[in-house]
Amino acid sequence: GFIPLLQFAAFLSLNLGLLNLLPLPALDGGHIVLLIMEGIRRKPLKKTTLYTIQMIGFALIVTLALVATYNDLMRNFKIF
Repeated sequence: GFIPLLQFAAFLSLNLGLLNLLPLPALDGGHIVLLIMEGIRRKPLKKTTLYTIQMIGFALIVTLALVATYNDLMRNFKIF
């Protein structure tokens, strides 16, 4: 029915919000950590440093997604 659909949508929204707060550089939690670091240092980070940190975070997220997909495929299809 409609109520279980709303509950599922709320569950997904909450989980996505919590996942987004993880302190990985490409996510909002990573931005918060970088802002805290800038506040402690009392000067902004260089743009090249920010770019490098963001790319490393993005690479970590993509790698995690690929490993999870690979593990799911291997578990479900038992190819190797």
